Amino acid sequence: MANTLDPKDLKQIINLKQDGYSNRQIGATLGISRNTINSYIHLFKGSGYSFKELLKLDNHTLEKLFTSHTTINNKRYDELMFYFESINKARNHPGFTFLYHYTEYSQKVKDPYSYTQFMEHYHRKYAKIKGSMKLEHEAGKEIFVDFAGKKLQIVDKITGEILPVEVFVAMLPNSQYTYVEACMSQKREDFISCCENALHFYGGVPKAIVSDNLKSAVTRSSRYEAQVNRSFKDFARHYNCVVNPTRSYSPQDKALVENAVHLAYQRIYYPLREMTFFSLADLNKEIKLLLECYNNLLFQRKEASRLELFQSVEREYLKPLSSTRYEIKEYRRAKVQKIGYIYFSPDKTYYSVPYRYIGKETTLHYTKGMVEVYYNQQRIAIHQRSGSKGAYITNKDHLSSSHKQYSQWSPQYFKNKAAVHGSYVAACVERIIAALDYPETGYKRAMGVIQLHKSYGSQRLDNACKRAIQADAVS
Repeated sequence: MANTLDPKDLKQIINLKQDGYSNRQIGATLGISRNTINSYIHLFKGSGYSFKELLKLDNHTLEKLFTSHTTINNKRYDELMFYFESINKARNHPGFTFLYHYTEYSQKVKDPYSYTQFMEHYHRKYAKIKGSMKLEHEAGKEIFVDFAGKKLQIVDKITGEILPVEVFVAMLPNSQYTYVEACMSQKREDFISCCENALHFYGGVPKAIVSDNLKSAVTRSSRYEAQVNRSFKDFARHYNCVVNPTRSYSPQDKALVENAVHLAYQRIYYPLREMTFFSLADLNKEIKLLLECYNNLLFQRKEASRLELFQSVEREYLKPLSSTRYEIKEYRRAKVQKIGYIYFSPDKTYYSVPYRYIGKETTLHYTKGMVEVYYNQQRIAIHQRSGSKGAYITNKDHLSSSHKQYSQWSPQYFKNKAAVHGSYVAACVERIIAALDYPETGYKRAMGVIQLHKSYGSQRLDNACKRAIQADAVS
């Protein structure tokens, strides 16, 4: 026999023979001489096993039957092995492809192997030690989300400035049903809004949202346990699902959504290349039309489209949407003041809390319309948000009146403190507190008046208060 073959070569010969290839065609396909093929076919037929039975044998048994222990060893094979050394030097270079190197190889040698055999020999020589698991995706289990690397653009009508916009891509991996939306940034607000729009596009909620380690989703990335930011967690809780960031340095975790991004370049970006848009709404309207066509395209190897697979298989596994849309929450810390209010710095307003929390550090959770106060993870107060600067927003159940002196500060406390600087100062302070529905809201104003003695002295302050009372201009 001219050359001895290893068991993998033998099984390839048997497979091709079963598929109806002639010995000459097998030799041309595998890059093995026809005489070698003829010899092995003769051995197969004389072994007493059928082709199907030979294929079921393990490599060790096959090797014993045909006593082969080496692979092809000739000049042609040596040229290939020598070329592989140059390939390995370029493996980590951006843009590397085996097809490029095969084209180069086939132009250099007189009798090149086929591309199939080129790859077969390469992987046989440089077998992967680290395996890559094929991920199976259950219907309705996950939604993959990511931003495309390349941006689209809109034009400002007034200035003519070209504004780059981000493109958000979401996909249900089982049916590969895809959602695409343009937004102004990758900031947390835009990211969460896009995720919510995707869920409403699908009409349901999966068990988990799988995101890349985006700053808008993850506070701290990790190979094993990423730290998801509080707003995104809250969004997931609102829609009764969980957030599951992909593992760092594990590209197979997000291979499908990366593929969806590349297909978006082909099916959406390319048709839009010569179109001009003056608003995000117009751009998204056109994206929606192209996306509909994309989701209706038949898969090459399946007799169905993404939309058909989604409707027939995946839709029923999604959980129902929440009855209300999610409002993004912001967070802030604030100490409960002696007057029984917390100061809300974004609006410069005050909100009441139960008096027993005076002096405690609290956390504020707020949206566009609501302010919630938490102490030790427990909500202790909730208020409608007020945009009135300096306003005191009060729940009468929180603050007792002056009849229940639950703290050091009380109307009598300020009256006594003011009397030290003169009777008119005391009268002025008494009027300030009495003019308000809740005495507590006047305590800081009263303290402001009393503190003026430090700058002007008690006598001048008392005279000023006397004039204020006479002019009915107490403030």
